[in-house]
Amino acid sequence: MDGKIKNFHDLDAWKKAHKFTLGIYAATKEFPKEETYGIISQMRRACFSISANIAEGFSRYHYKDKIRFYHNSRGSVCEVQNFLFLARDLVFLTDKEFKKLFNVSEDINKLINGLIRSIENQK
Repeated sequence: MDGKIKNFHDLDAWKKAHKFTLGIYAATKEFPKEETYGIISQMRRACFSISANIAEGFSRYHYKDKIRFYHNSRGSVCEVQNFLFLARDLVFLTDKEFKKLFNVSEDINKLINGLIRSIENQK
């Protein structure tokens, strides 16, 4: 590959968000079964919304549309962070698991902010 961004899956933000989703799925497999339709479902949906919104934003032509989807993605990161705190406090995650996942979410937020800035600079 020549380093050019040609598809949404070339974006570092999408790559990291995709891996993060896989990590959330793995972590939530260990949650209590009674949480299947509670925190597990909510956390997973919010998580895969991050990469889905990055992908959809990438495909949009107008910069306002792109930014809107990237903002939605950033909102989903914060939603997952909320569930990470909840899962830690309910002792579904260890402090170590929490910190690892939370740090990845912070990295994703920074990458999304970079996407937003890059689009704003193109206006």
